[in-house]
Amino acid sequence: MSRRRRREIEAAGLSFLDCICCGFGAVILLLVIVKVHDPIFTEEQRGELISLIARLKAQIIDIEQDTQFFQSELVEARSETERLESDAKNLAARLAQLRGSVDETRGEADVIAALEAAAKRAEQELTTEAERLRKYQRTAQENTVGGIPADSEYIIFVIDTSGSMQNYSWPKVVQKVAETLDIYPKVKGIQVLNDMGNYMFNQYAGRWIPDSPNRRRIILKQLLSWRAFSNSSPVEGIEKAIRTFHSWDKLISIYVFGDEFTGESAQTVIDRVAQLNRPDARGRRRVRVHAVGFSIDTNDAGFQRTSRRFASLMRRLCLENGGTFVGL
Repeated sequence: MSRRRRREIEAAGLSFLDCICCGFGAVILLLVIVKVHDPIFTEEQRGELISLIARLKAQIIDIEQDTQFFQSELVEARSETERLESDAKNLAARLAQLRGSVDETRGEADVIAALEAAAKRAEQELTTEAERLRKYQRTAQENTVGGIPADSEYIIFVIDTSGSMQNYSWPKVVQKVAETLDIYPKVKGIQVLNDMGNYMFNQYAGRWIPDSPNRRRIILKQLLSWRAFSNSSPVEGIEKAIRTFHSWDKLISIYVFGDEFTGESAQTVIDRVAQLNRPDARGRRRVRVHAVGFSIDTNDAGFQRTSRRFASLMRRLCLENGGTFVGL
């Protein structure tokens, strides 16, 4: 056989092998691309998807709550904007009127003198009114809630949401919270927790709720139907409030509303709070602890015992943390 003939046969053989290799590679590639459905793997994916759906549903609930809250904020902002626009229009009209009056009376010395006298009287009236308001402000700052001094810039409510409070004292609780807010015309921040340390508004967990009339209305409205789990002991809520919000540059008051203490040792609680709320160089503690005790007319010996323990604990706690205990 000639050399040329052998080269042609060898080239044909190599081409055939190339085709076979390419086909075999294509089959392997298809097996890689096409996913073989493993029943165990599919079941694991199904479980992961169910878990993901549950988490997404929980997030949707939180988002709906946030949306409702911020919609109320938007309504308030729009109302405030409309009021400011109306005030601006009234001021513009008044300014135009005054300019017209000045133009009409320009050159008349007696009218100018009358205007100057009126301005002085108005200034005197404003000065008198400002002084009256300052006295009123000082009086408000020195005022009390049932004997509790209201002199802080930030207030935290720690409210027992147990069954005994809900069934027997809840209208009084709502009333006392409203009275406390009324004593503070304006504060820099508000927060509401139950005795377990659970926030009334999760969207403000760990930070202050800015004060406004609308937010106060929302707090009181939410309080009417608040049913958070409780163990009838204010310890967890007090400790969480101090640990989370304690600050050396803020004046903070905690208002504890409750009727029972079911914990083991009152002294242990007092020691832990003293450690969290340490005094400054002048011996003052930055967080005041006030308390209001709610009583129930009952013959239940167990409740009477836990109620007395609550009163005893809160008297000591308030005394050592610059506050006042009031029993209703």
